[in-house]
Amino acid sequence: MRVIISGAGQVGYGIAERLAAEQNDVTVIDTSPELIRSIRDTLDVRGFVGHGSHPDVLEAAGAMQADMIIAVTLHDEVNMVACQVAHSLFNVPTKVARIRAQGYLQSHYQDLFSRDHMPIDVIISPELEVGEMVLRRIALPGATDVVRFADDKIAMVAIECLEECPVINTPLSQLSDLFPDLPATVVGVSRNGQLFIPHSTDQLVAGDLAYVVTTRQQVRRTLGLFGHEEPEATRIVIAGGGNIGLYVARAIEKRQSRTKVKIVEGNRDRAVSIADQLRRTVVLHGSALDQKLLIEADIQDSDLMVALTNSDQVNILSSVMAKKLGCKSNLVLINDPSYQDFTKSLGIDAHVNPRSVTISRILQHVRRGRIRAVHSVQRGTAEIIEAEALETSPLVGPALRELNLPDSVRIGAIYRDGEVIKPEGETRIKPKDRVVVIAMAEAVKQVEQMFRVSLEFF
Repeated sequence: MRVIISGAGQVGYGIAERLAAEQNDVTVIDTSPELIRSIRDTLDVRGFVGHGSHPDVLEAAGAMQADMIIAVTLHDEVNMVACQVAHSLFNVPTKVARIRAQGYLQSHYQDLFSRDHMPIDVIISPELEVGEMVLRRIALPGATDVVRFADDKIAMVAIECLEECPVINTPLSQLSDLFPDLPATVVGVSRNGQLFIPHSTDQLVAGDLAYVVTTRQQVRRTLGLFGHEEPEATRIVIAGGGNIGLYVARAIEKRQSRTKVKIVEGNRDRAVSIADQLRRTVVLHGSALDQKLLIEADIQDSDLMVALTNSDQVNILSSVMAKKLGCKSNLVLINDPSYQDFTKSLGIDAHVNPRSVTISRILQHVRRGRIRAVHSVQRGTAEIIEAEALETSPLVGPALRELNLPDSVRIGAIYRDGEVIKPEGETRIKPKDRVVVIAMAEAVKQVEQMFRVSLEFF
C-alpha cells in the first residue's frame, strides 16, 4: 500500500514507523527539515520538506499513485485542506485527517466531511479517543487496558494477576469447567515483558498481564475473578485542564453524579475558562507538582489521580507524589514510549499512550479485508482485531477445532445477531459473524487474508 503521511510529529512518526515495518511504501511530509531528517535517518521511508496541503508538494510525494493520505499535522485546517487537495487533484481513495477542535466535530455539522463538501473518509480526534479511554479506565479500576468491540457488546480487558489472584496456577482449560457460565477467554499473556498466545494447558502466574475477551456485562465479574474488586473512584483529582482533562471532567459530570472532581491547571486563563464551562468540578490554579496545592485539592483523601498535562515528566512525578501523599491510585498519560518501561517500579498503576490509541484507529483502515476495528497492544507486538466473516472465508463452516489456526492467532469471541458466543472446539463460524481475534504481529497478514473478499465471491 502507498501511503502519504502529512505531519512528522509524534503521531505521524508512530504511524510511519508501524506502516514501514509492514513493508508499506510510506512518504512523510513536514515543514520541519529536522523532523524529516530524523525520520529519514531512522525509518525506511521517503521524506519531503514542505506543506502537506500544497499541490506541488503532494505531487512530488507521489499523490497520483497513493492509496491513502493520513494528515496528522498540529493544524486542523492544514489537515482538512490536504485531504481536499488529495481528493480533488489526485483522486486519492482514502483520506484520514486528525481534527482536534471540537467545533468541527459536533453531530449537527457531520455533513461537512461528506464527499460533496470536504471529502474526509476517517476523522481522528486524539483528544476524544484518549478521553474515552481514560473514562473506561476510571469506570473499571483494576483493568490496565480496556477496549470495546462489536457495538460495545464485547470487551477486551488487560488484567494484572496479583499474588492473591484466584485463577493463577490453574490450567486455562479448567477455568471453563470452574466457571461454565462466564463467557471469558484468555487470548494473550504478557510475562516478564514478553507477550504470547497461551494454550489451554498453560497456567497464569503472579505478575502476568492477562488479555481477556468477555462480554460487556461480565467485565466486572471477570475482574473480580482475577482478584480485582477495587471500588470505582468517587473522588478524583485531574492534573491538567487541557482538551482531554476538560472532556473527562465534563463526561464525569454528565455520567456519574456521585463523583467529585477537582482539576489542577497551571495556566490562569485556561483555569478561568474551564471553570466557566464546568458546573460541579472545582478548578484550582497552580502546578500539579506543588505539594501544598495537591493537599489543598484533598489529594490525601482522593481515590484517583489522573495526570493529563502535556508533559510526561509532570504527569509521572505528580502521580508518584499523589500516591506518596495518600491518594489510593493513579492513571497517567504518557506520550514517550521509553517512559513506559519503568512505570511499574515508580508506583504508577495504569497509563494511557495517546499515540497507541491513534495508531490503532488508523490501522483498521490500513488493514485489508472486512476489518471493523483494530487495537494495538504491547507497542505493536500484537493486535486485537474485529472482522466480519464472509461466505468465502476459510473460517466459515468447519468446527473451530478443525480450522488449524496458527499458534500466533486466537479467537476470543464471536458476535452473531446481537449475541456474544464464547468460542469452543465445536463452535462454527457463520457468514456475517463478527469475530474478535488476537494476532501476533507476524500473523496479522494471515488474519487479513482470512477476512478478504475473494474473486469467487463476485
